[in-house]
Amino acid sequence: MLILALETSTELGSCALWRDGAVTERRCPEKRPHSETLLPLVRDLLAESGVRIGDLDAIAFGVGPGAFTGLRVACGAAQGLAVVAALPLIPVTSLETLATEAGGDRVLALLDARMGEVYSGCYERAGGAYVLNGDIRVSAPADVVLPADAGWLACGNGLAAYPVLLDRVREAGLAVAPGGLPGAATVAAIAAAKAARGEGIDAADAVPLYVRDKVAKTVAERMREGGKA
Repeated sequence: MLILALETSTELGSCALWRDGAVTERRCPEKRPHSETLLPLVRDLLAESGVRIGDLDAIAFGVGPGAFTGLRVACGAAQGLAVVAALPLIPVTSLETLATEAGGDRVLALLDARMGEVYSGCYERAGGAYVLNGDIRVSAPADVVLPADAGWLACGNGLAAYPVLLDRVREAGLAVAPGGLPGAATVAAIAAAKAARGEGIDAADAVPLYVRDKVAKTVAERMREGGKA
C-alpha cells in the first residue's frame, strides 16, 4: 500500500510516504510559509522514492484542529493531488496524531490553539487504534476538562505553552509526555489502518476541522485585555 501524507496544522510542516509499513518523512523548511514549501517537498519526496501520484492508493492529510492557514494548505494540496489521480482522501485529526505519537493507552492530547486557548481531546486505545472519547474542545487552559479517573497520559505542545495547564495536569495525577507536534509519518501510519478499513472520503468532501470559528481577536477584545489596537 502506498499512501502520501501531508501535515501542516502547526509550525512543523511535513509530508511522508508510507510504503507497506516503511515510512519516509520530509519536513518543511523552518520560518517559511507551508504554502510555499509543501508541494515542492512532496514532489521531491515522490521523485526520490520513484513514485508517481497515480501509483498511490490514497492521500492522507492533517484535517485539524490547528492553525487556520496551515489547515487550508494541507487540505487544498491533498484535494488537488487527489482529483488529478482520482484518489480517496483520508483525514486524520492532529489530536489523534498526538495521541498516537504519545503511545499511552489513555491519552489527553493538548494542542496550543493560540489566542490563549488549547485544543483538547481524550483518546483511548482500542484494537490498535485511538478512539476519541467525547468531543474535541477549544478552551482556556484553566477550563480544559481533565479526566477524572486514573491512568491517563497528557501530551502535546499545549503543556509547554501554558504552565497553568501543566500544573493542573500534574496536580490531577496525569503522567506527562515530553514534546508534542503532529508529524506526517504518524499521519501516514494512522491513515494506512484507516484505508485498510475502507475509511477514505471523496476529495470534494474534504474540509478542515477548525473547531474554533474565528482566527483573530477583534480590536475591542485586544483593547479590553490591555493590548494595542
